[in-house]
Amino acid sequence: MSKKNDNLIFRVESKVDLITPFFLDSVSAGFPSPATDYMENKLDLNEYLVQRPTATYIVKANGPSMTDAGILSGDLLIVDRSISPRNDDIVIASIFGDLTVKKLKKKDQSLFLISANSEYPSIQVKEEMECFIWGVVTYVIHKTTS
Repeated sequence: MSKKNDNLIFRVESKVDLITPFFLDSVSAGFPSPATDYMENKLDLNEYLVQRPTATYIVKANGPSMTDAGILSGDLLIVDRSISPRNDDIVIASIFGDLTVKKLKKKDQSLFLISANSEYPSIQVKEEMECFIWGVVTYVIHKTTS
């Protein structure tokens, strides 16, 4: 799939059982709620994260250019190639053969790939550039602790 970063891209080829316990009650992100009875079910992460397996791949983010979008270096990005990219989508783009993750922005007749970190420049996509979109990022998976 990628010429230069084969070790960072994983295609979702076949269904592997990623079934884990799933609690039907939500976890409060505000004030704790009184304990309630809960029902345990099973959640298949393939069904939750991968809508179209033949069009989905996983890529590992590298670098801090998307930190303000919640994408950290080392995060796993679930990418769907079958989704048509729209304005403000986070996409995987190939620019002269190098893959990058950026926010897609259309302004007037111009197309930009926007970093989510002010220390990194945006890229204006010009006609003479070899640039195409590899897919739309649908989920970001990252560790919360070291």
